[in-house]
Amino acid sequence: LFFLMIRRPPRSTLFPYTTLFRSPQLQMKRLLLYEEYGMIEIENQKHRRKVNMNQKILFTAVGGTDPISSTNCYDGAILHICRYYQPDKVIMYMSKEMLENQEKDNRYQYCLDKLCELQHRMMKYEVIEKKELTKVHEFDFYYEDFQKIIREICQTMDETDELLLNVSSGTPAMKSGLLVLQTMEEYPAKLIQVSTPEKSINEHHHKDYDVITLWELDEDNQPDAENRCSEIACPSLQKLKKEEVIKKHILSYDYRAALTVTDTMKETETQHYKSYLELAEKRLLLDISEVDKIAKRIDFDCIPVKSSSERMLFEYALCMVIKIKKGEYVDFIRAITPILVDLFELVLKIQCNIDLNDYCKWINKKDGTRQRHWSGDKLQGTEIERVLNAAFSGNFKQGDVYSVHVKVLIEHFSSDSQLKELTGNLRLVEEKIRNTAAHDIVSVTEKTIESRTGFSATKIMQMIQRLFMYSGIKIKKEYWDSYDQMNQAILQQFL
Repeated sequence: LFFLMIRRPPRSTLFPYTTLFRSPQLQMKRLLLYEEYGMIEIENQKHRRKVNMNQKILFTAVGGTDPISSTNCYDGAILHICRYYQPDKVIMYMSKEMLENQEKDNRYQYCLDKLCELQHRMMKYEVIEKKELTKVHEFDFYYEDFQKIIREICQTMDETDELLLNVSSGTPAMKSGLLVLQTMEEYPAKLIQVSTPEKSINEHHHKDYDVITLWELDEDNQPDAENRCSEIACPSLQKLKKEEVIKKHILSYDYRAALTVTDTMKETETQHYKSYLELAEKRLLLDISEVDKIAKRIDFDCIPVKSSSERMLFEYALCMVIKIKKGEYVDFIRAITPILVDLFELVLKIQCNIDLNDYCKWINKKDGTRQRHWSGDKLQGTEIERVLNAAFSGNFKQGDVYSVHVKVLIEHFSSDSQLKELTGNLRLVEEKIRNTAAHDIVSVTEKTIESRTGFSATKIMQMIQRLFMYSGIKIKKEYWDSYDQMNQAILQQFL
């Protein structure tokens, strides 16, 4: 009597729950093929590293028509993908039923080995055993399990490798799990679909399955056989996902980020709203001329203040509101000085009938720009000169026009105590925190602003809004919400 003891194949080190197909005969056959076709030099470490690059890895569930359909004698999806994509490694996910088929006649390994012999190449196999898996219809299980497996596979890959995902084998829940997973997480993978020869649903028959005969009769072994593989991208799901991301960017006023997402989409998918995003981005950049061009092209008006000089000042103030909403406090503080100088000057002109241009001159700079300075000739002997000299103890310098200069003039020439208090508080904010934020590397938070100035960022913005009431610019309360109104108009384009 002779007893034959068959040892269980050793476990893989990649997945603790997987098994590699190995046998002495198969290993010898593979080594001969390696030597014959020069695929590797086992003694050459450098060459081995080179071989490990540019690997194609196929992850696939095993389904009822794998490896060869017994009803029509054509490749199942796994074998067909391996035939045309020629992966270097196949990782097969097997339920209890598929494992029983494998143990019965070694059908999956047999057909893949025969294909490798036919193509004169090598291929590694790995099986993820799910012996406990009998409820093959449960989507949630596959989504979570496939997510873990694919992440582990990706960790073993480098940028030269390619991952293939078979979405034609397995149960509907398995296929859906892979499709949704790839759409939601966007792994660097290709989704491969294999159509049936009849372009209809395959029937599954496993009774009296003869893998050797089926291989010999496999119609796909013929030289002129059709390649039934196709790559799919689930564009509708990806489009929906990306549009939801775009909407979130819009609601957070990050139009540049929204446009970055649209750049990854087809032009036909974004044609209804991309121009609106471009307009919003240009508006936030205060590129008014481009805003006007786009607005005219798409017939969209979102700018409430129309007068050119007043418009820029108001749009600048709206940008400051957005900086607060986005938590960009450093940029908000740095934006205070330019708007205070312009607003204080406008208020001085409207409330005190004093035009600073009557006391200033323009200096041409080397870079081609012009800068306004106080003019000694125009100031000489005027009440303006006397007030400024008195305020600065005779040390008033006739250089750039600063907000502190204009504040002094408003305090002297205006009889409105509330206006004086308002300009005084805003100048205090600028003095206490603006210079620090502009010239030092510091962390500026809502708490920092309030502790140094006594006012929150929101309160400072409210004071600037109040100052606009003295400027002569007709601003309705709802104008301050025009960015939110614009956002809602953009979101309407997605419907």
